Amino acid sequence: MTISKQLDGPRQEAQSGQATSLVILVHGYGSNGADLISLAPLWSDMLPHTAFVSPNAPQICPGAPGGYQWWDIAAAPRSDRAAGVRQAAPILDAFIDQQLAHYGLSDDRLALVGFSQGTMMSLHVAPRRAKTMAGVIGYSGRLIAAETLASEALSKPPVLLVHGDADPMVPVASIYEAKTALEAAGFAVSGYVAPGLGHSIDGQGLQLGADFLKRQLP
Repeated sequence: MTISKQLDGPRQEAQSGQATSLVILVHGYGSNGADLISLAPLWSDMLPHTAFVSPNAPQICPGAPGGYQWWDIAAAPRSDRAAGVRQAAPILDAFIDQQLAHYGLSDDRLALVGFSQGTMMSLHVAPRRAKTMAGVIGYSGRLIAAETLASEALSKPPVLLVHGDADPMVPVASIYEAKTALEAAGFAVSGYVAPGLGHSIDGQGLQLGADFLKRQLP
């Protein structure tokens, strides 16, 4: 298995030419940074001072040409997902530090946007950073290791969760479980369940994401 400690991927610079905020897009299992960077053109008109970067996960995903994974979900039983996310977390955390330094920004100018496995990573990494970031959006994912969140959280950024009620990959129950655990730990959480939507993002979810980012980013 190929593992890269140095993440990289496509990016879109701020329309204004000077980024005063940053969105890091965290893709799902078997996908890549080119997938989620497609959100940047949809949001950049509302966020002209925001740069977008979408790194490829650190592991090449077997059986998915051009795809990457944060950890091997297929090989790991459900009980090992916490170990997987903890193993990958320092790599994403270091990438966040690197990108903030690159743009000369602080955590309060940063939002994480995850999809599926990328949501699992985002919901794990963001609360464990010492400084509070601007927000986290989690599409079609779940909260891993919810039982340790309250004791391990160092910061509590606002969270938006979006999920389809016909998702065959990550059951819609995951959004309710995540929202309950996050709110119990003191996070401000908003959520939207898209009727009839599978493992995807619909127009309403995109609009809610854009509105959330516009509110939270300076």
